[in-house]
Order: sequence, then C-alpha cells, then structure tokens
Amino acid sequence: MNAIHWPEGYLPGLTDNFASNEMIVAGLSAADIWPLLSNATQWPGYYKNSANIRFYDNKGPVLEAGMAFYFETFGFPVEARCVEYVEPGNGNPGRVAWHGWAGEEGTSNRLDVHHAWLVEDLPQGRVRILTQETQKGHPAKELAETRPNPMINGHQDWLDGLVSAARKSQQNPDHN
Repeated sequence: MNAIHWPEGYLPGLTDNFASNEMIVAGLSAADIWPLLSNATQWPGYYKNSANIRFYDNKGPVLEAGMAFYFETFGFPVEARCVEYVEPGNGNPGRVAWHGWAGEEGTSNRLDVHHAWLVEDLPQGRVRILTQETQKGHPAKELAETRPNPMINGHQDWLDGLVSAARKSQQNPDHN
C-alpha cells in the first residue's frame, strides 16, 4: 500500500503531535470518495468539525496545488495552502495535502500542521482512505496529551462521515 509524502520538518515522530486514521471499505472506490474530499465546500455536510470554508484568489471549491483557503476546525481558525493535489486514476492513489496554520508566528498560540490524505483502490472492490496529520507548536503539545485524543477521534468522525456520504451519493446519484 502507498504512504503519505511528508515535507521536511513534518515527519511523524519528530513533531509535537501526530494523528493517523485509516479505513478500508468494500463497495466504494476512489472515484466515489474523491469528489467529497477534494471539494472543500462538501466537508461541513458530512464532517461537523469543519465550518466557514473560504477560498482566496477566485479559486475553489475544488482544491488544487498551491491554492490558499480558510476553514475552522477543532476551535482553530486555519489558514491553509494546498501543497499536494493528485487525482486518483490509472492505478495511482489520489493525494491531497495542505499546510495549515493558526495564531501569530513566533507566539505560544501558533499551530502549524501538515494534513495529508491518500485514497487508493484496492483489489476486490475495496478502497483505502488514509488521513494523517503532524502538528507543531504549543497547542499541538496540549492536543497530544489530551485524552481521549481529539485529533484521532475527530479525524475518525471525518472518515466515518466521508464513507457515509459516499454511500449515500452512490445510492442517490442524482442528489450529489
């Protein structure tokens, strides 16, 4: 199976916090998942922990490499830039990742994250959805020590909602 591409400074285990969530489900494909993930305006419809998504430079709603956007999650106002965007196809996984940040640089409330997704078709009609996030900064240290872990639980909610929305779209293709 494929792995996330990590930029320098964000390698898991070398940051202040790391969350990894994965689902492998039958009956869905990367083509079912990708439109719901790549179109950021879809997120609040299936993931309650995302809100107020905005795009800059007349871009959006579908993410693309280099694109700047804003959203709110886990109580943080996140400015973000899409740093990787590859649609799934021809046996290759879909990849989307963004660098996100909240708070003023150089302050104790600064949070920097690299949030990456990998969506790949597997044999026997299965799809694998992997989301991983590394975080740096004092808020990341606090999140890493919190139990239950809000990042693991929140990202699981995102995966669960994504799969549920894809199944609903599959059953009602005219209501996408």
